[in-house]
Amino acid sequence: MEKPVIYLYTDGAASGNPGPGGYGAILRCAGHEKELSGGFARTTNNRMELMAVIVGLETIRWENARVEVYSDSSYVVKAVNEGWLDNWQRKGWKKVKNPDLWMRFLEVYRRHRVTFHWIRGHAGHPENERCDTLAVNAGGKAAAAGAVLPEDTGYISADSEGDVIPFD
Repeated sequence: MEKPVIYLYTDGAASGNPGPGGYGAILRCAGHEKELSGGFARTTNNRMELMAVIVGLETIRWENARVEVYSDSSYVVKAVNEGWLDNWQRKGWKKVKNPDLWMRFLEVYRRHRVTFHWIRGHAGHPENERCDTLAVNAGGKAAAAGAVLPEDTGYISADSEGDVIPFD
């Protein structure tokens, strides 16, 4: 018997871009729901958009699950739906931003049957609005309230390679 479809709603946010950031995700399946979120001290919006999808997919216990992902990130949705990701991998990840996360994504993405849907952000979509709140609260708001957030080590690695301005 086929297992039910899992719906994954995601969003990411960064205050300052780069700055403190967070991700939010909602998993829904057969009447069950789980919210996920986390934050980092210094990261980017695109990294958090992708992290939301990764963490959501990694949370799924079944193999070969049917997953419908809803994201307001053109970066993430187009990378998969328009074949950018395949090209980046074929070219050895040269000149690709966030290769650490894309490789992590591919590992979990290939375990499932995933379909991506782009939705307009901040347009009243209830799950997208909730994911945005989770992301903002886990990142920028948590940092502003004095929380000590972990480092986004992939972003720090990009700093040391000269891809972005390093810390002072």
